[in-house]
This record gives sequence, structure tokens and C-alpha cells, in this order.
Amino acid sequence: MFSQRVKSIDISGIRKMFEGAGPNSVNLGLGQPDFDTPQHIKDAAIEAINKGLTGYTMNLGFPELRSALCHKFESENHFTVSPDEVIVTSGASEALHLALQALVDKGDEVLIPDPGFLSYFALTKMAGGKVVGVPLGEKLTMTPEAVNELITPKTRVLIINSPSNPTGTVQTRKEIKGLAEIAQDNNIMIISDEVYEHFIYEGEHISPAQFTDNVITINAVSKTYAMTGWRIGYAAARKEYVEQMLKVHQYIQACANSIAQKAAQAAIEGPQDCVAVMRESFMKRRDIIMEGLGSMGIKCVKPEGAFYAFPEVEDEDAPQKLLKNGVIVVPGSAFGENGKGHIRISYATSEENLKRAIGIMERVL
Repeated sequence: MFSQRVKSIDISGIRKMFEGAGPNSVNLGLGQPDFDTPQHIKDAAIEAINKGLTGYTMNLGFPELRSALCHKFESENHFTVSPDEVIVTSGASEALHLALQALVDKGDEVLIPDPGFLSYFALTKMAGGKVVGVPLGEKLTMTPEAVNELITPKTRVLIINSPSNPTGTVQTRKEIKGLAEIAQDNNIMIISDEVYEHFIYEGEHISPAQFTDNVITINAVSKTYAMTGWRIGYAAARKEYVEQMLKVHQYIQACANSIAQKAAQAAIEGPQDCVAVMRESFMKRRDIIMEGLGSMGIKCVKPEGAFYAFPEVEDEDAPQKLLKNGVIVVPGSAFGENGKGHIRISYATSEENLKRAIGIMERVL
């Protein structure tokens, strides 16, 4: 009755944790900033409405937004693309879907960090591909050596996510360069998910597109500007790849929301102090979580970016025990086979909530 494509995937393990949660629970499960969208961005959306910019846009997105994104890639990520090599999507999630639909045939292998963001696994299966989990190293980053061992004639795509969801770790320049070289040498496309690029506390953000053009770079305004509900993502790649992604985009979406696109343009081109404020706040919260876990004797690789921690918790029932006591976390198994024995904590909530959650965790764990 139902397609094998749909039956091969499951409801998000993140969403499952919200079922049964009490109204006063501390939510350490949801990966979204707890800040409001900055006012100048909201004002741009209101202006767009008042100007009547409420119809379809070009399938690729407003030219002005794509030009702003080209400048952003050149100045921040140190690679060059033209406006016709950028596509604006309904969130980074759609961009990931388009990329995998454009690249993967049935039976093609996709190398995915394990543990890694759960959408990578589901979207690969929906594209007919075979998931190949890449075990992370001791510091919870993807090493070129681990990737090299798993390459076969069927390997089509390598997904890189730095800073990482769920681990919060940041790939080094050496690792990114090594992965880019492997991809180029083996004619493999990289999908680089860079949505947390502006939330780095130690280390630096390096885009693989600095080293090879075998890359589809994916990003969004969702995390950087507290715009998760606006649903604007974007992707940059060689024109021939964008053209194939555009085919899918035209039929499932037509174009991204016109009003939200104008808000995104204001975010990209406007003042960036709001981002610095969020980054500073997240770093303080990271330190509160790490201190709390340390006081409990719980091991956790120090997250250098994003707003997640991925501590080792051997008790498989820990997420359910915490849920019953008013703290929502996500079981590490939701992020792949190698996520077992961990939980994911999102510290994108207030310091007061974090301290309350740590107190509950001390009692329960």
C-alpha cells in the first residue's frame, strides 16, 4: 500500500522525544536558537509585504539575494561563485534533498558521518542510495583516513558537517583539505553542510570549496540569524549541478517564500552584531554544560561549535528517565549506529534552564 521509499525511513528520533513531555519540561532537545529574529530583518519582511512582493520569484530566488550570497561566499568562505551558481531553497533541508536527488542513483553509496545529522540518513534512502556510516575519530571529527578506507567504485557522495550536529565538533583545516583531496582524486561529490559556521568558539570554519569545485555548499539563515521558521536555505555549486537541482526544486517547491527571501537579504547584508551576541551567549552556555557534566563525572568531548554537546551516557534508558523528570534530551542512537551510548544536549536555552536541567540530571543519572 505504501512505497518502499517511505517505509525505509522512520519518524525523526528528535521529534519522538517531545511526545509525553510535561508542560514545564526543560527542552534540551530542539536545535534552534532561543533568540528572536533581529528587528531589522523583521522590518525588511514587513516592507516586502507593503511593497506587494508576495508573488512567485525566479525559481533560483531573487537575483539581489543571490548576489548578496555570492559576496558572502567570497568574503567569508573564500571561494567564488556567480549568481547562476546559487539556488535559494526552503531551508537547508530542501537544499540537502535537492543535492541528493540530483546526485544519487539507486545503489550509489553516500558516506555520512556516524554519528551525524539524522536527515542525511533518511534523505539518502529516499534518493535510493546506500548509507555508509563513517566512524568518527577520538575527537569526534571525520578523518581522511577513515573515509579513504570506505571508498568503493559505488561511492558517489561524501557529506561533511562542520561544526557538527550532534557532536558540536569542528573539523580542522588539515582534515577538510584532506577530505577535499580524496573527493577530487576519486571523483566524489562533497555535500558540505555549513549551517553552524558562525557559531565557533575554538578553531576556525573551513569550507571544502576552498580546495575543490567538487562541492555543493549548503547553508541557511535559520541558525545564524534565529530564523528557523522563515525557512530560507541556499546552496552553491558549479552551474551544471545547480541546473539539475533546479529541476527538482521547480516541481516540489517552485520558489522559496518571497517575503522571507527579502528578510534573508537584510540578514546577509545588514549588521552582524546580533550574530556576535548569540555566539557569546552560546559559548557561556556551553561552558555551563561542560562544567555540569564534569561535576557528574560524565565524559564529553568539548564542543567547539554549534550549540550541542554529545556526552557519553551508557544507560540506554537515560533519555526516558530524564523525560519523566522534566528534561528533554535526544538519544544518541537517533544519529546513527555509533551514536549509541551517548545523548545529545542542545544548550540553545537560557542559563537558568541549563542549571535547572543539570540539577535534575545529577539526581537522575
